[in-house]
Amino acid sequence: MQIHRDYPLKAHHTFGFDVKARYYAAPDTPEALHALLADPLYRKLPKLIIGGGSNLLFRADYEGLVIQPRFHAIDIVDEDDDSVTLCADAGVVWDEFVDYCVQHGWGGVENLSGIPGTAGAAPVQNIGAYGVEVKDVIYGVEALRIDSLQPVFFTREACMFGYRDSIFKHTAWKNNIVITRATFKLWKNSQPVTHYGALSAALHDCPTPTLAQVRQAVLAVRRQKLPDPAVAGNAGSFFKNPAVPCAKAHALAAAYPALTLYPANGEEVKVPAAWLIEQCGWKGKRVGQVGVHAPQPLVLVNYGGGTGNDVMQLAADIQQSVAAKFGIALEMEANVVN
Repeated sequence: MQIHRDYPLKAHHTFGFDVKARYYAAPDTPEALHALLADPLYRKLPKLIIGGGSNLLFRADYEGLVIQPRFHAIDIVDEDDDSVTLCADAGVVWDEFVDYCVQHGWGGVENLSGIPGTAGAAPVQNIGAYGVEVKDVIYGVEALRIDSLQPVFFTREACMFGYRDSIFKHTAWKNNIVITRATFKLWKNSQPVTHYGALSAALHDCPTPTLAQVRQAVLAVRRQKLPDPAVAGNAGSFFKNPAVPCAKAHALAAAYPALTLYPANGEEVKVPAAWLIEQCGWKGKRVGQVGVHAPQPLVLVNYGGGTGNDVMQLAADIQQSVAAKFGIALEMEANVVN
């Protein structure tokens, strides 16, 4: 395995900023990963584990070791008449995993089609789209501790999944494990989730859509709303949809009848962050080399030549204006690397 020094990361994260890593390695087996972490030359360096780089915002060069696992096997570990349990290595491209499942008629991840990244990164963010989250199908997560080099297994409950959140983003685990595999349980006769907003509209002519039809509809909706990172660098949804008290949400709905709200729990309701941003006049606005995507204001873009600090300033300005107009704090979904 080659370890690169002063390695350009522009092609390894979807914002496309011109930043470098002091060291970079892409182990293609779990054994290579273990050897890399055990190497005394790199033991004391800070480490950043990346998948497809689709949720990263670099503010500067990374003065440590960037590790991008590339092992990518998919194995069936259990199967019966109703379900199948699969293990996907960390380096499996997420959308290829979804396509593999849909082609075999295994339901549960079709709504997550088109999401960039890898199977190893999916549980970290608890990726979700169109009424489905990856926590709904994850059975467990295998990882390697960086400090002790010992394997560890997380059950679904131990992952402590939340909205775009998991235990892997918090506590001592945040910078001390490398996810190596994830196990998923999918269903052979599942009913697709199609009630969510734009997906429901896209499938209005298909009252009983197949998994493949749902996947194609999701991909079509994403193409309409989200920019291609090769054209305009971005990290997908930059902000989380904020959950606010029911009373506040209903007051907003009374003032803005066209506003669509989504349930969060018994005491809170989710307000679309895209709607809040648009109401504050940011939709399609460009500031220098960065801006807000016109078809989907939840996405901040790098038009070329922008920096992580430019995006952070834009994000701060958006947060300030939303807070001033609505009294709602927007939380960033992107992972900022300083």
